[in-house]
Amino acid sequence: MPHLRIGIDVGGTNTDAVLLDGDTVVAWTKQPTTEDVTSGIGAALDAVLAGSDPAEVAAVFIGTTHFINALAEARGLDEVGFVRLATPPQSILPHHDWPSAVRDAIGEHIYVCVGGSQFDGRALSPLDEGALRVAAADIGERGLRRVAVSAVFSTVNPAHEIRAAEILRQELPGVSITRSIDVGRTGLLERENATILNASLLTLAGVVVEGLEQVVRRAGMTAPILLSQNDGTVMTLAHVREFPIFTIASGPTNSMRGASLLTGIRDGVVIDVGGTTSDVGLLQHGFPRESTVAMSLAGVRSSFQIPDVLSLALGGGSVVGVGGSAVGPRSVGYRISQEARVFGGPTVTFTDVAVAGGAPAIGDPRLLADLPRDVVSGALEIARERIVTAIENVRISADDTPVIVVGGGASLLRGLPGLDHLIIPDRAGVANAVGAAYAEAGGEVDRVFHLDGRSRDEVIAEAKAEAIASAVKAGASPETVRIIDVDDVPLTHMGGTAAIRVRVKAVGPFASLAVEREVVAR
Repeated sequence: MPHLRIGIDVGGTNTDAVLLDGDTVVAWTKQPTTEDVTSGIGAALDAVLAGSDPAEVAAVFIGTTHFINALAEARGLDEVGFVRLATPPQSILPHHDWPSAVRDAIGEHIYVCVGGSQFDGRALSPLDEGALRVAAADIGERGLRRVAVSAVFSTVNPAHEIRAAEILRQELPGVSITRSIDVGRTGLLERENATILNASLLTLAGVVVEGLEQVVRRAGMTAPILLSQNDGTVMTLAHVREFPIFTIASGPTNSMRGASLLTGIRDGVVIDVGGTTSDVGLLQHGFPRESTVAMSLAGVRSSFQIPDVLSLALGGGSVVGVGGSAVGPRSVGYRISQEARVFGGPTVTFTDVAVAGGAPAIGDPRLLADLPRDVVSGALEIARERIVTAIENVRISADDTPVIVVGGGASLLRGLPGLDHLIIPDRAGVANAVGAAYAEAGGEVDRVFHLDGRSRDEVIAEAKAEAIASAVKAGASPETVRIIDVDDVPLTHMGGTAAIRVRVKAVGPFASLAVEREVVAR
């Protein structure tokens, strides 16, 4: 039976890949990330499979930057018709604070129809089905193939949003309908934004899925392909076609998961040091802590599953200011092998001062002999203070929280004074690919429950059962699926009926290769 796993993580500079046999890293590689992303993945696959039988690969796990790049560059996006169910007129419409490039690419096709709920779940007014059909006719005349729909307080009462989607599907056969209750969390504008962005990525998602299937099959593998999600779990290609937004932040997530897997530490701070930035986040139960507030995605405030990560403009390519007075934010980025002093270049970078300060040798340390000691010590002290501040900002207790450092620039932090407690595991440079390879199936429930005579414990038990069922549906083994996070907040403002918002997350390893193949085929 196939027993090998491949993990791939696509970064802005490098595409990392690992081949694992159980917990052992059999092969690993770093390949330049290509403009089309897919050919870089192909090169990484060829490198790690050299000398191995592709038929022995049980699954390929990929974390990709296809979708975040598309949003950041406002390219390859679909125009989207957006239907809001509320009480017209509306003073603030979607897109009002979006970057102009993204807004122009998606278009401003906005329709407000009567509907939605009040904060306690009661209908604002009857759903105006006639207006929905008029909106559908206009959407059809404009030739739009992607529609997003959202209702006020649909996270409390989704009935109007569900019915609206049914009507739109009837009126617009062949057009994809994305519902906000399937994408976003609380917060009307942020939930709407996430839903619209997801709808705009659907054509690209189809292209990406087909490209990934082709590159994996060309490498001689018939193994299932699974993509990393923002929360540290994975999704099938069929799911990616519907919800590409859930892969947006898989890069930092994979690094944090990999840090946990390489060290065995399930709770701690993780620093992922790259060429331009360092991402700092908190591990809880082996998974990154999720953000509880709206995040900016390509300049658009959105609310959906995303890790709570602090990014510092500090990486191996960060340029050191005159006299060591600053480190970053400017970076030489992927040109580090031509620009950094340690490689014979003209620019003093963080890599140079770290190596000069005692970090493991990179390039030719002899080229740093004329680097003034005060420049080295000044720059290293600035970097140390920024790292220490970031650690303090993300950890949630004052105890001795372990700090794990991964990423291509992990060893550079060895040059910082007073940070001897940092944990840098073997294969830290490809922790992101290891994290991708050991992602699990997951399921989540996040919504408002009305108690209606039930106790809090009964409602939470119901939410747990739903989250477990969702994880099992995604491929998790029923015997090993587990609850890793439970959070509930009483909603005292809801009026007559007591209510609580409950969020439960369940994860588990895949039941078997057969289950994985069945899930991918759906």
